[in-house]
Amino acid sequence: MRAIVQAEEKDKEEILRLYKTQLGREFCPWDETYPGEKEIEFDLSRDALFVMKDEKGKIIASISIDEDEAVEKLECWTPELQPGKELSRLAVAPDYQNHGLAREMLQYGMQVLYSQGYKSVHFLVNRYNMKALRSYAALNFQTVGECELYDQPFLCYEKALIQAQ
Repeated sequence: MRAIVQAEEKDKEEILRLYKTQLGREFCPWDETYPGEKEIEFDLSRDALFVMKDEKGKIIASISIDEDEAVEKLECWTPELQPGKELSRLAVAPDYQNHGLAREMLQYGMQVLYSQGYKSVHFLVNRYNMKALRSYAALNFQTVGECELYDQPFLCYEKALIQAQ
């Protein structure tokens, strides 16, 4: 049975390998240096990195609660839904894609944010990534703006958090 758990120090290398499997995917802005050990250490230090493990304990997906000042400063986030927080660095192992794991990770991340007292979750999505755009729309995220960050054109998605996601 699969389980989503908080990542631990011993998971670092396996998480980094998972991140590297995403390189070269269409619309993925990640490269050889990002995300890397620095981001993993940062997320672990804040208890903000979660992984899904399969029946054998292998990490097959991950998601982080991010603290990116550039994203938080965007003016598109709804004032009434603050405080809000960004979910980021969502990764699913190639063999497990298109099986709803990304949705499970997002829902888990939203539950964590809700339990921490946040009113909303936000996410940046490459404006040309139609698959991701459809997925976020199906989860009732609202498009609240657009921006250009990290040499990528993004749509800014936001969703109010309620008890049952």
